Amino acid sequence: MSSTQNSTDSNQDWLLDDSAEQPSPKALLAPWRVLIVDDEPDVHKVTRLSLRDIQYKGRGLELLHAYSGEEGFSLLQRYPDTALVLLDVVMETENAGLVLVRRIREELSNNLVRIVLRTGQPGQAPEQEVILAYDINDYKAKTELSIQRLYTTVIASLRAHESLLSIDRSRQGLSQILAGSSNLYQLHSLREFASGVLALVGAVLDVGTHGILCLREGASGAPQVLGATGRFAELERQARLDPANPIYPQIQQAFKTRGSLHQPLHEVLYIPTHGNHEFALYFTPPWPLTEVDKALLEVFCSRISSAFDNLNHHLQMARAQEATVVALADLAEFRDNETGEHVLRVRHWTDRTARHLAAQGHYPEQLTPRFLDLVGMASILHDVGKVATPDIVLFKPGQHDPAQQQVMRQHAIIGATILERAARMVDGQSYLSLGAEIASGHHEHYDGKGYPAALSGAAIPLSARIVTVVDVFDALLHKRPYKEPWPLEQALAYIRERAGSQFDPLVVAAFLEVVDNEYQAYSQAHAGQAGAVAL
Repeated sequence: MSSTQNSTDSNQDWLLDDSAEQPSPKALLAPWRVLIVDDEPDVHKVTRLSLRDIQYKGRGLELLHAYSGEEGFSLLQRYPDTALVLLDVVMETENAGLVLVRRIREELSNNLVRIVLRTGQPGQAPEQEVILAYDINDYKAKTELSIQRLYTTVIASLRAHESLLSIDRSRQGLSQILAGSSNLYQLHSLREFASGVLALVGAVLDVGTHGILCLREGASGAPQVLGATGRFAELERQARLDPANPIYPQIQQAFKTRGSLHQPLHEVLYIPTHGNHEFALYFTPPWPLTEVDKALLEVFCSRISSAFDNLNHHLQMARAQEATVVALADLAEFRDNETGEHVLRVRHWTDRTARHLAAQGHYPEQLTPRFLDLVGMASILHDVGKVATPDIVLFKPGQHDPAQQQVMRQHAIIGATILERAARMVDGQSYLSLGAEIASGHHEHYDGKGYPAALSGAAIPLSARIVTVVDVFDALLHKRPYKEPWPLEQALAYIRERAGSQFDPLVVAAFLEVVDNEYQAYSQAHAGQAGAVAL
């Protein structure tokens, strides 16, 4: 660098004040992009020489070169994060530079890049007219741009760009936080919550991040891995974070100090909740966070905390509801020791069959995500009407006589009536409304020869058509007062033979595929487990 340039650097340190939080030398700082658009190669050479050693806040310059307005436009399309354009007015046409200004602001909608016009013929484009008519940030004659003035112009432009970028990042970040964190309130599992949090960090910072979200319950508990992305994705398979992992000490330090850790390229956000849970979110941004980023993340953390408390409350309520439903279903079975955990087995196969039907593309209007979330729970209530069935009928060995059959069949109507009354207290589709459908329709036959209403085909609710297959299969496979258990193959043959008469053929096909895919693995997974849902 020339002595003139050195003098410029020392005399203009005020341009770099900003108490410029000088980043760690180890940090990988992306350079500022500066685009030079001029049709004279010598101008490019001189400008490159003049700017070669300029740094602002620890970041050097990356110079891009274009020799026409069209080339400049293409480069800005490719590099929208360009901080500054040094733009000639007269190139392929007398106003090519001015046309490019308009295209940058209007076609690219890029209002952040700073534009400095440079002209060798100021008379052709008078300064006052250009400043008023075009969205530019400075206007210079090439003859007045000495090394010193060019240095001043570039640094002032970079500072202006950085300020605008901070404002825009704040606006976008807050928008992402408000939009994204509202979605967190709708998630219904911790894994989904973790995935949403990690995705939102990337959106707030406008970068793809490698991260891991850990939960600690209790002051001495080991960090539990909830979710992980990028190069940490394999950690998601671990229930607990391995103390030998290099990031373990940093996460533990955040928990110990109950505060976030900000280190170059390694960030740990500490997130406490009102429900006495603690999270640590470790991630690796590609550059050190600015103060704006850190402020946004503080807002972000408070939203995550509220969202988790809401999710935790939802999960507790869901567990309480599930326990209530199971207890209600058990009322119908508590007198019958032979049925075992029939309702839980019915729930398992109902859920699997419904999801398999959906995956195959059957009944798309009915197999909505809401339906799939509810139908397993609703199936538990299919026999709730049996609470009103007398023991002499319920436990009679052998076949019922006509009068007893009539009493037995009343349980479908009784169960539906009980559940319909309860369902009226809940808005929209619920496990109670689906349960009423199932209770009423799970003894109907596809060919119209069932009870209580002799419905047929699609007139029978899909929920009931699924439970009909599952309920009969489980009844055949297990001992009942009126029969001994059937072998698996015999039970499956019975189901297969009655497709199209007693059962919906599509439901039967899906159910048989589910059993074929899962029976052996499911039986092995639950063999010998007390209280497990076994076949």
